Amino acid sequence: MTAPLFPGRARRSVAALGAVSAGLLLLSACDKPTPLATVTVGSSSVSAESDCRGDGKELSMDKVQECLTGLKNAKTIEYGRGDTLRLGVEPAVVEDGKKWQAVLDGQPITEPSSNTYRSFQGADVFATGGQGEAPASKMLGLVQVGEDGKPLAVWSFKLKLK
Repeated sequence: MTAPLFPGRARRSVAALGAVSAGLLLLSACDKPTPLATVTVGSSSVSAESDCRGDGKELSMDKVQECLTGLKNAKTIEYGRGDTLRLGVEPAVVEDGKKWQAVLDGQPITEPSSNTYRSFQGADVFATGGQGEAPASKMLGLVQVGEDGKPLAVWSFKLKLK
């Protein structure tokens, strides 16, 4: 019969120390999640983290345009003419004097707001004003702006015509 190398209490202490160390290592490897933005049409919703962010610094206008128009992996939601479009952001987006605004195909459709929710009843975002056939989809962006009005982050979504 062999004697244990460590008494029971010492083994438990070493095991607990190992578990705490592993936990701290895992926590240090995680990035803090960015706030979500949500687009709702009828009973369907899609949420996404920001596609572009400056981590507290402003984004260049070129970067904002790229984020609003050039993203191929934007979350998609179907939209029918006359549907109610609902847009929402988490409260962290409007903290410390920040605001957000909605941009459709690169053109602002709202003023910057510190509210976390906007609703557009019966809006026809695919209206062309008699300028030909409506496109099959449009890019919808939510842009976070600082107190000075400079862009800080962009969430992008694709509205697909039903």
